[in-house]
Amino acid sequence: MNIEDKMMEWFNYFHEHPEVSWQEKGTTEKIAGILDELNVPYRRFPDVTGVIAEIGEGETAVAVRADMDALWQEVDGVFRANHSCGHDAHMAMVLGALLHLRNEPLNKKVRFIFQPAEEKGNGSVAMIERGAMEGVTHLFGVHVRPLEELPLGQFAPAIYHGAGIFLEGKILGVDAHGARPHQGKNAIDVVVALHQFIKSIYLSPFESYSAKLTKIMAGGENANIIPGSVEFAMDVRAQKNSVLQVLKDRITEGIEGLKNLYGIDIEFEWYDYTPGAEVSLEAAAVAEEAIRHVAGDQAAASPIVISGSDDFHFYTTKHPEVKATMIGAGVGLVPGLHHPQMTFDRTVLPMGARILAETLKRVK
Repeated sequence: MNIEDKMMEWFNYFHEHPEVSWQEKGTTEKIAGILDELNVPYRRFPDVTGVIAEIGEGETAVAVRADMDALWQEVDGVFRANHSCGHDAHMAMVLGALLHLRNEPLNKKVRFIFQPAEEKGNGSVAMIERGAMEGVTHLFGVHVRPLEELPLGQFAPAIYHGAGIFLEGKILGVDAHGARPHQGKNAIDVVVALHQFIKSIYLSPFESYSAKLTKIMAGGENANIIPGSVEFAMDVRAQKNSVLQVLKDRITEGIEGLKNLYGIDIEFEWYDYTPGAEVSLEAAAVAEEAIRHVAGDQAAASPIVISGSDDFHFYTTKHPEVKATMIGAGVGLVPGLHHPQMTFDRTVLPMGARILAETLKRVK
C-alpha cells in the first residue's frame, strides 16, 4: 500500500473514532500501533493521553505537532464527539510526513508530537511538561483552513492566530422589592455599567482587539423583584499578546472600580488563556520554500491573520528560543471550522504531508 492509501486509511479511522479532549485513549492506542508497525520509537505517558515519537540522530531536533482531540457537539440531533476542527486530517498529514521521512538520511532528530486537548487550550502545556520541547530548535504545525480564508490547493506558510482569554464572574448585590429599589443594590445596574465600561476601552486603532459580555444571568420568575445577583461571562481577544494583557489589566481595574462605585462585591476569575502566534520569519520562510518546491509557486499563499486561537502557541511563549510557524492548508473546507457538518476535500492531504516532510528536511 502506498503512502496516500495509508494516509486515507488512518484518516478514515480517526474520522470515524473521534474522542474529546483528554479522552483520546483509542486515538493514542491507534497512533502507538502505527508507530509499532513502522518500528518508530515513541513515548507514552501514564497520566495523560498523547504520543511523542522520534526518528533520526543528532544533538538537536526539529519538531512537528498534530492535535488529536475532537469537539463535543450536536450532530443531526445527537450530541457526540465530532472532528469538526480537522484534527483527524492533521494526524493523517503528520503521519504521512513520517512515512516520507523515516527511510531518508537525516542530519538531525525529527520529533512528532501527537498532542491531546487542543480544544481545551492546555494540551500543549502537558506535552511541554513531559519534555516535548527538549532540544528543539524549530517547531511546525499544520491546520486545515476554511475556503473563505484559503483557496483549495493553496498553502500558507504561517497562521497568525490571535490571543484570547475568558472571564466568569458574579455580582453580589442585595435583592429588593420592585416598589422599594432604594432598599437593595440592583446587580443589573452593575452589569449594565460593566458592559458600558468595556465598550469605552479604547486602544490604538492600529491594533486588533475586542472585549464583550457573552453571558448574563439574572432574576427569576417574578418581575417585581430587583435581583441582587448576576452571573456573567466575558470573551476578550487581541491579535497581539501584549495588547491582550493591556485589555485584561484595564478590565480588571474597571471591575474593581465598579465594586467601589456601587458598594457591592464582584467575584471573578480569568481562565483559559490562549496566547497569540509568535511566528518565526525564518521558520515561515522554510515552510514557504517547501510549499513552492512541492506544490509549485501557484500554491504559495500569503500568511493568514485570524482572530481565532490555538494552544500551539504555548510552545513558543514558554520556549521563545524555538523558531516556529503553523502551515495553513487550503482543503476547500465548508461551511466552516467547528460546524457540525464541516467537510473538505481529503485528496489534498497527501500534498500537505509532502509539504510537511519537505519543510522538516529543509531546516538547517
